[in-house]
This record gives sequence, C-alpha cells and structure tokens, in this order.
Amino acid sequence: MTWIAPQRALARGDVLLLAFIVLAGGARLIWSQRMQRTSLSPHDENTIEARVTIQRPVEKVFGFYRDFKNLPRFLGDVMAIEQSGPATSRWTIQGPLGIRIKWTIRVTEERTNELIRYETVTSPGLRTYWEVHFASGSEGGQTEVREVMKVPLGRIGRAALALIGKFPAEEQSSNLHRLKQVLETGRVTDTSYSVPGKFTERPKQHALNQ
Repeated sequence: MTWIAPQRALARGDVLLLAFIVLAGGARLIWSQRMQRTSLSPHDENTIEARVTIQRPVEKVFGFYRDFKNLPRFLGDVMAIEQSGPATSRWTIQGPLGIRIKWTIRVTEERTNELIRYETVTSPGLRTYWEVHFASGSEGGQTEVREVMKVPLGRIGRAALALIGKFPAEEQSSNLHRLKQVLETGRVTDTSYSVPGKFTERPKQHALNQ
C-alpha cells in the first residue's frame, strides 16, 4: 500500500487518520428488492447494504461497472484507477485533509450480468469486501443493483471513521445515486459525500444508449 502526503511530512495524528481511512475500505454498498443469496451475512454488524434501480438494461449497467476505469465517474473518493493485472487494479483514494492513499483491489468472482466480487489486498483482519449484484428489473430495460460491503472492526471501525467525517453507508448511498445519474443522464449533480469539487469540475458526458 502506497501513501502520498500533500507536500509535507505526516504527523502522528495524520497517520492515525490514514489508518482510519484504511479501515473504511472506501465505501461501496448497495442492495436491491430482490434479496439474492450472498456470502456476506446481512445481519452481521460489519455488513452494509444499499440498492438502486437504474433505467438501463442489465448488460449495459454491468458492462459499465465492470470496467473499473468508469468508477471514478461516480465514486465520491476514488480519484483514479489503473489496471495492474488480469484481476487486480490500483485505486487512488482521497481522504480527509486532502491525503491520498493507493489501494490494490482484487476481483475474486465474476458472473456476467449478475455479480462482481472484489476486495482490498491487505491482511485478512483489515480486508474490505464488496459484492455487487445485478438483476433485470420488473420493467423492461430496467436494472436493480444491490451492493453489499463488509468492513473490518464493525461498530468500532465505523465509530472511528465518524470522528473524521467518514460515513460509509451515507457515502455509498450517494455513490449509487451518482451511478444512476451517470447511466441515465450522462452527468452528475449529486455531490454529497464526495471530495469537494470532484464532480463540479467534470465535463458533461453522454449517458449510455438504451
């Protein structure tokens, strides 16, 4: 894991903040009305879920999400993603105080138009896991997305993150709303729980065609 400090040495307090950011695992949560079976228990205090319904066909939504280079277009704290291997990529995350870190993310399972599982590459006790489920909606050309995020240390980890203004559940709800906006309209207007200026500075991009 690579740490990038903004033009100064890190003080002890900053190091603690960075540790809390790592525990966050960068938020990626999501659930759907269709309660598909998942290996991450929804009753576990470490697990967060959220959902969104997108007015686009499932193959379009899955294809957009699976190309991880698209994720900075809607994830509030992910600034850039570079592919580093067949199943791994390097994510640049910006946290409080403008401090940036780099994660290695590994895809562990993929089922076309149905599921993507991925995790941070770190020690098991600090690993964060995501499951993103895709399913056709009740109406034609509609997709339901459910993402399950499992963070380390449960309530203790969330409490520590709250002290530095990090709220995984709220962040991921906003991220899903932005995913919906990008796919349906081609632009992001929801800037909640994101790096200041990240989306207001982005040029308008076209939505995916149905």
